[in-house]
Amino acid sequence: MVLLAGAGFATLEKDKITSYWDGLWWALSLMTTVGFVGETPDTTGGKIVSGILMVSGFALLTLATAAIASLFVREDEAPQGQRERDFERVALERLDELATRLEAIENALGREKIDDPEHARRGP
Repeated sequence: MVLLAGAGFATLEKDKITSYWDGLWWALSLMTTVGFVGETPDTTGGKIVSGILMVSGFALLTLATAAIASLFVREDEAPQGQRERDFERVALERLDELATRLEAIENALGREKIDDPEHARRGP
């Protein structure tokens, strides 16, 4: 984008930019400093190219910042996620243990299982 914009500035802003390399410098300055090159473009085309570069530079900076921030967020959430998985595993083990004990109690009392559909219709 900077290379194309440099050529565009060299073509459009002939009064201010004398070579492709000057146009490239202008494009790079606009992209990285979001608008500061010292002078304002004279032509409408130059202003449009400048505006596109400024918005693109801002968007690129935003995306890079978001990508770096997401790395930190994932690192912070990893231990929490592991603790949640460990808790779920222990909770399921305890529920299985309680179901086994309840079944043993029901068998010892000679009762039907509570989850038996016939038991639910007849009542306790």
